[in-house]
Amino acid sequence: MSTQFRQGDVFLVKVDQLPPEAVKQESDGRVVLAYGEVTGHAHAISAACATLYEHGQETILEVFEPTKLEHEEHSAIALEPGYYRVVRQQEYSPGTIRRVAD
Repeated sequence: MSTQFRQGDVFLVKVDQLPPEAVKQESDGRVVLAYGEVTGHAHAISAACATLYEHGQETILEVFEPTKLEHEEHSAIALEPGYYRVVRQQEYSPGTIRRVAD
């Protein structure tokens, strides 16, 4: 059974490793996994504790030390060091598939 976490429309699944072709993303003091479309709130982690990578259509989060995924409208989630695939929840609307707005 894999380790999984959900915070609103963000779903994290622990994975064994970072793909070698993954590209490190820049951050401005915090790593943002998703912004709320209406409120502007963010699912975020301190950049001192984590880095975000892109690999094709996948987003991978590397956590260096125990930290928390924070959001203004949800309870914080404690994350242990490791790699996590970041999945944004999607919903079907007739004629299109779109990301869920938090």
